[in-house]
Amino acid sequence: MEHQLVSAIESALGWNGASPLGGDFARGSLKDASLTESILTPNRLLDMAMRRSLSSPQFRCFQDGEELHPNAYFSDEVTLRGQSIRMADMRRLGTLLRQGATVVLDQANTFDPTMEVVCRALQWWSRERVQVNAYLTTNEAAGFRLHWDDHDVLIVQLAGEKQWEVRGTSRTAPLFRDADRNNEPPDEVVWAGTMKTGDVMHIPRGYWHQATRSGSGSGTSLHTTFGFAKRTGASWLAWLSDWSREEEVFRHDLDRWGGTGSQALTEAAARLIEQRSPADFLAAREQEASAPQHVPFLDIFGPMESVVCITHFPPRIQERGETVEVVASGKKLTFLTRALPALRLLLSGNPVHLGQATALVGAEIGEVAEILTKEEVCAVLTPELSSGYTGLATNAAL
Repeated sequence: MEHQLVSAIESALGWNGASPLGGDFARGSLKDASLTESILTPNRLLDMAMRRSLSSPQFRCFQDGEELHPNAYFSDEVTLRGQSIRMADMRRLGTLLRQGATVVLDQANTFDPTMEVVCRALQWWSRERVQVNAYLTTNEAAGFRLHWDDHDVLIVQLAGEKQWEVRGTSRTAPLFRDADRNNEPPDEVVWAGTMKTGDVMHIPRGYWHQATRSGSGSGTSLHTTFGFAKRTGASWLAWLSDWSREEEVFRHDLDRWGGTGSQALTEAAARLIEQRSPADFLAAREQEASAPQHVPFLDIFGPMESVVCITHFPPRIQERGETVEVVASGKKLTFLTRALPALRLLLSGNPVHLGQATALVGAEIGEVAEILTKEEVCAVLTPELSSGYTGLATNAAL
């Protein structure tokens, strides 16, 4: 999958691929700052909030550095049948934003096709699960207090300006569920300055940071934070514990009276570690990820015209003599070798127009597309989903 924002982030940070993710702090600027308008604008964010029944903590509002009670910006809309639906109250929200406030929408990728496609592109790039949170701040609103995140983040400033302070770590590789608290920020300031439209910043896990518009006067700031939930050695051990249940020795009660069970457990654990490496864990995680939400294909709506691969990670395509295996979304699909050109096209991550593709790879692409769609590896390219690719990701090469 080729996406303009992904390549622009790489260029801005001087990266070649995702390997620097989680390494050192990095900052740069997009060569074409106008790209940000295609990602998200303040009005689009507010429109998202207006048209959906959201709730706290997915949609939150802050003023003077404190989180407001949901009643300050939510109200119950009553339908003609007397049903009550919790909705953002745009009049109240507008008043707060004029005064100076910050609104936060977590997991914007579940509500907006552009955010969905960007996150999918970043997942294919990084081989990690990604979600995006959007932060809109107005006038002189204060930001969150100095804090650290338990995941790596890429921040893209989409509109306006915001002042940031980034410090180093006070505990190496801290975790959300950890063996020790991590409450004291270090004195070392890695970077302090203003993020302007088109600026990009990578803050590794555990780095303390804060952002604010306090003292900036009238104006606004919109930035997105893409969070990368990378796996750790502790994650691998948790995965091994699930596999341990296959062996009888691990299912027996622990012997607290000094029997021989301890040595048998130790030997079995060593075998398990040798048989299932961290690389095996990461590969299994990619291949077993379930299919994301998507619009199902219903032929009663009309013929299938365009499709796109929607898996969280790139499907694995492997030739096996006269057959081809596709592993994705927790499934293994087997095709005849003649389907390989169609599979490579359909699983590229870019939209495929079947009518155009038929001339290139043959009529069987329609049948292959139907199978992949039925198995939830691909999805029909609805106009709404197509809008998430328009101007940001090209069609599959035909």
